Amino acid sequence: MELVTFKKEMHAQLMDSYPKNEIDSFFYALTDYYLGMSKTDCALHPNRFLSVSQMNVLKSSLAQLKKQVPLQYIIGQTSFQRLSFNVSPSVLIPRPETEELVDWAIDSIQSSNAQSVLDIGTGSGCIAISLAYTFPKATIKAIDISESALQIAKQNAKQHQVTVGFECVNILENYNTKDTYDLIISNPPYVADSEKKQMNANVLDHEPHQALFVPDSDPLLFYNTIGSFASQHLSNKGLLFFEINEQYGKSVIALLKKLEFHDIELRKDFRGKDRMIRAKK
Repeated sequence: MELVTFKKEMHAQLMDSYPKNEIDSFFYALTDYYLGMSKTDCALHPNRFLSVSQMNVLKSSLAQLKKQVPLQYIIGQTSFQRLSFNVSPSVLIPRPETEELVDWAIDSIQSSNAQSVLDIGTGSGCIAISLAYTFPKATIKAIDISESALQIAKQNAKQHQVTVGFECVNILENYNTKDTYDLIISNPPYVADSEKKQMNANVLDHEPHQALFVPDSDPLLFYNTIGSFASQHLSNKGLLFFEINEQYGKSVIALLKKLEFHDIELRKDFRGKDRMIRAKK
C-alpha cells in the first residue's frame, strides 16, 4: 500500500469520530513516529510504498484510534515543557494548562530562590521532572498513590537524567514526614463525578479515573487535604501551587484563606478558564 492510500483509509475510517484536521495530525504523528517521515517528507513522497511490517503497525494504530484510544497511549509518549515523556494508561496525559502551571512555578522559583520542592500526585512525573531539569541543584520530591504511575515517572526521570525522590504515598491518609519544602505543587484529581457525562470517550474510557475524579459530595477533598499539609510543611514564605477545576476558584481561595495563606492569586489558562492558584504561607 502507498502512503497516500493509507492516509485516505485513515480519513474514511475516522471521519465519523474526528474532524479532518485532527485526523491529519494523527497521520503525521504516526508517520513521524513509525516511519521517521516529517510532514514535508509525506508531501514530497506521497507514493512511498509501505512494507508489510510498516503497514501492520499503522493499521494497528488506526484500529486503536477507532476505539478512541488516545494517540499518546498508542505511541507511548507525549511532549511537555519541550521534553518527551513516556505515558501509559497508568498515568494522565499531561495537558497544556499544566505546562502553564509549571511555567508559573519556574518563574516563582527563580524569583524566590526556592531550593526544595514537593510534587503531590506526580503521575508521569512531568511537573517534578520539568522542575528538576530546569533547576538541577534543587531538591525535588514527588509522591503518588499509584506504584504503576511511579514506575513510569522513574523511567522519565532516568531518561532526562534528573534526580527526583519518588515515594508511594496516599496523601489522603496521614502522611508522616518531618520534611519541609519551599514550594509544594499539585495537579490533583478535580473533576466531579457528575461531570463524567460531559467528557469525551477518549478520556473517560482510557485515562485513570483515580487521577481524574472526586465525589460530588466533596469536590475540594484534595485541596483541603493538601492545603492543610502545606500549612504544616512549607517553609516560612513558602509557596503552594494548585491546578484547579474552573468552577471552584473562589472556593479554593476561601479554603486557603481559612488555612491562613496569603498573597493568593488566581490565574486563567490559555482558554480563559480559572485554572491555577498560587498562595504563600
